[in-house]
Amino acid sequence: MGLFVKFFLAATIMGMIAVTLISQKSSPLPQIKDEWWGDDAVPQVEDESIRPFKIEIPDEVIVDLHQRLNMPVRTVAPLKGAGFTYGVNSQFLETVRKFWLESYSWKEQESYLNSFPHFKTSISGLDIHFMHIKPQNTTKKILPLLMMHGWPGSFVEFLKIIPVLTEESMQENFVFEIIVPSLPGYGFSDAARKPGLGAIEMSLIFDKLMKRLQFNSYYVQGGDWGSVIGTHMATLYPHRVAGLHINMFASASTGSANFMLMLGSFWPSMLMPKDKAHLVYPLLPKYAHVLQESGYLHIQSTKPDTVGAALSDSPIGLAAYILEKFSTWTDKSKMDRNDGGLLGEGAKFNLTELLDNVMIYWVTNSITTSMRIYSETMNTRSFQTGMDSIVCTVATGVTNFPGDLFLVPRAVASFKFSNLLSFNFADRGGHFAAFEEPQLLVEELVNFIRMAESKH
Repeated sequence: MGLFVKFFLAATIMGMIAVTLISQKSSPLPQIKDEWWGDDAVPQVEDESIRPFKIEIPDEVIVDLHQRLNMPVRTVAPLKGAGFTYGVNSQFLETVRKFWLESYSWKEQESYLNSFPHFKTSISGLDIHFMHIKPQNTTKKILPLLMMHGWPGSFVEFLKIIPVLTEESMQENFVFEIIVPSLPGYGFSDAARKPGLGAIEMSLIFDKLMKRLQFNSYYVQGGDWGSVIGTHMATLYPHRVAGLHINMFASASTGSANFMLMLGSFWPSMLMPKDKAHLVYPLLPKYAHVLQESGYLHIQSTKPDTVGAALSDSPIGLAAYILEKFSTWTDKSKMDRNDGGLLGEGAKFNLTELLDNVMIYWVTNSITTSMRIYSETMNTRSFQTGMDSIVCTVATGVTNFPGDLFLVPRAVASFKFSNLLSFNFADRGGHFAAFEEPQLLVEELVNFIRMAESKH
């Protein structure tokens, strides 16, 4: 590329960044209606009690599961050498089915899940489930941290990271108090009884949860839908959210941001570190990969209840639909393997951990209601709020994990986040960061919060 062209592109990009920073203003926030999502009429006084909760799945649910798993298998043999490239491999599914029946014990896992403190509270007509883990015997500053999962995950994603975050560190003068909710319609949290509960409305629910727990200021961390909801919370409640850390940049880009992303194709090192430029550029194969992996998104954004009917009736079908994502969203380079990289050398999970997550959907029959967040968010009503174009001024940290679906340069993220304290590219890991690389995510999160605390 000629020197003049490089100079022109550099001047254009720097000019766009400068204009953006100068022109960034606090746009009027949309008025999010505080609605009642439950069945019953709105009571005069909402029950604000916080109730201890214990996971106790009736034996008949597990008996029924085993009966279904013991039924004759009607899968189809995979194409030779296809691995996971056509979707989940039926040979792998047979391994899952056999392990599920012969080696996996829900009662043991239920006991493990109950070793964490669980609670429920009613918010806007819905019983919201959450874990609340407090540090023990500490003299350090306690920072409340709301951690939110996405789809097809659950609170199970955070079980590895919680013990690390709630332990004191000699290097830090703070320790975390962790709140991990189940999103409405997921697991043990109630689903809305009427249309309209999308990511924006959920942000109001979770700010209410933090108020209910007596937190006037708190940090937020999330990936996938947790990233989207967390970004909305930081945008809507900057006076309460002390800082936001996300491991997936999910804001719909503005026209200027998209134009800058395209310009970077001509000179990637202008926007990206040289050793990381391949994670974003060239754009065409990245877009092709997103297109290949996002068929589910279109279905769930339009007709979630149709696919939900099939997945709610077949445990093997549910496992296939969910586990495929834990393969291709973790390490797409292993899609040619029959196990999709979920077993054997280099695997980030074991089958027990993966089935714990699947079981949260199965025992609560929540796969259909979990998918509705797509149709309730990706619609004209939500887009008309203009949330993605409203600048978030809260201190923000972004960690990009290379195995995630799509990454962007820092300059593009800066269109949404005007107070971007940290923006890093991790050396390893994928979409389910807390589940795959808990220690790496802890390091990134702690480094960001150290910076945010120093600013405060």
